[in-house]
Amino acid sequence: MTIILGIESSCDDTSAAVICDGVICSNVVASQLVHEQYGGVVPELASRAHQQNIIPVVDQALKKANITKEELSAIAFTRGPGLLGSLLVGTSFAKGFSTALDIPLIDVNHLQAHVLAHFIKEDTEDTSQP
Repeated sequence: MTIILGIESSCDDTSAAVICDGVICSNVVASQLVHEQYGGVVPELASRAHQQNIIPVVDQALKKANITKEELSAIAFTRGPGLLGSLLVGTSFAKGFSTALDIPLIDVNHLQAHVLAHFIKEDTEDTSQP
């Protein structure tokens, strides 16, 4: 079984998902409400919030998928495009985590991922992908 942890930190939401053989097992998103008072995303505040959120979000995603970090086959992360500081948080965490677990690291283009996300199955019986 191939189990991939995906980490997304390109803008103002910190997200982590676990995909097991092409089927989504969990998806956790931490939204950043701090930006509402400014009428838009403040890049420095976004990257700081990612630093606070990434460990709890990844932990929740693994727990919801009912897997341990040792069961992961690879870690995928958003390489870009996006806010530089936000991307650096996700990239640094993914690199450190994959190094610690000695598993492959997969960099993902954010725009291509929007298209490819439609090929992820909701469950093993799902045949609705393009």
